[in-house]
Amino acid sequence: MEQLGVNTNNRVELVDITPLVRGLVEKSGVEYGVCYIYVPHTTAAVTINESADPSVARDIESELNKLIPFNASFSHMEGNSDAHIKSTLVGCSKTIFIQNGSLFLGTWQGIFFCEFDGPRKRKVYVKIVKG
Repeated sequence: MEQLGVNTNNRVELVDITPLVRGLVEKSGVEYGVCYIYVPHTTAAVTINESADPSVARDIESELNKLIPFNASFSHMEGNSDAHIKSTLVGCSKTIFIQNGSLFLGTWQGIFFCEFDGPRKRKVYVKIVKG
């Protein structure tokens, strides 16, 4: 298992980690298998979506902030309930097939670390399994 470090700069931010994960797959030498990605934080997540146009990530950030606003009346006293809810909705893990030594992603797809309580230094774990 490999650990990636992700530094975020904003409270809510989607960071494209596709090149980092691709590098780990290449380094592994696995031709066919599975790549598991896991985020061990309760206020962060991981998703797969379009990475060709950066405005898609900005739109996702914006709409999640509208759906679950930071300043809503929550019971949790830490002031980051919105981040916990966003993390729950997006999810903490993804599974991607490896085919011919590469991540089996669609043409426009990328892997995004989703920060909902930043800025912070975060971790992402990647496990590559030959199959």
